[in-house]
Amino acid sequence: MIAWLDNADTPFPPPEQALVQPDGLLAAGGGLSPQRLLSAYRQGIFPWYNPGEPVLWWSPNPRCTIRPSDLHISRRLRKQILNEDYTVTFDRAFIDVIKACAAPRPQQSGTWISTEIMAAYTQLHHRGIAHSVEVWRDSRLIGGLYGLGIGSLFFGESMFSRADNASKIAFSYLCVQLQQWQFQLIDCQVYNSHLESLGAGLMPRNEFLGLLARHLDDPEPETWQFSVDARQVAGKTV
Repeated sequence: MIAWLDNADTPFPPPEQALVQPDGLLAAGGGLSPQRLLSAYRQGIFPWYNPGEPVLWWSPNPRCTIRPSDLHISRRLRKQILNEDYTVTFDRAFIDVIKACAAPRPQQSGTWISTEIMAAYTQLHHRGIAHSVEVWRDSRLIGGLYGLGIGSLFFGESMFSRADNASKIAFSYLCVQLQQWQFQLIDCQVYNSHLESLGAGLMPRNEFLGLLARHLDDPEPETWQFSVDARQVAGKTV
């Protein structure tokens, strides 16, 4: 059985109480207020559910993560980065990015990013907590990602591409910029081969929670702007 969160004030159970199958399912209900979401992320918990369902909260074990310095850039991706036929920005089009992430994808009938999710994370963006990375070509948005920055940790939520490797370019720029800012970790939540190709791996939940406890209150960047260039990203030199 999982815990039911009656209202916004009901606390989460400890992440260690999450189910083994399905991996990490911890609780349901409670809504998506900014306070609820921040409480969740600070405890290593995130929402993931289908539209029309109660909010479901997860803390899987192991956790998919990447340290910014562990970014892997393939030869092909490095060539695309150095080509510089694009521009990368922070927070220029958050709403457009989350809408693009919510759009149906090939071989998928729907999306878990509902209007409720979009509204909740947009509130966090207006508070300076949720951030987007945009990749532009000829003033057209071709890729990007969004997530939360808390302390020296980044909690990735979703990414999209409308051009070859555009989401990987966004992720690569993010990793190298976060490394420059001395961020400790990017939480990728759940494993997939796309993230693995960029250097992500699995971390035991107790190790992940220990990193959160040590780094959630680290100083944060004053402004989210890129200061790294294509050569730094391609060479991962900061």
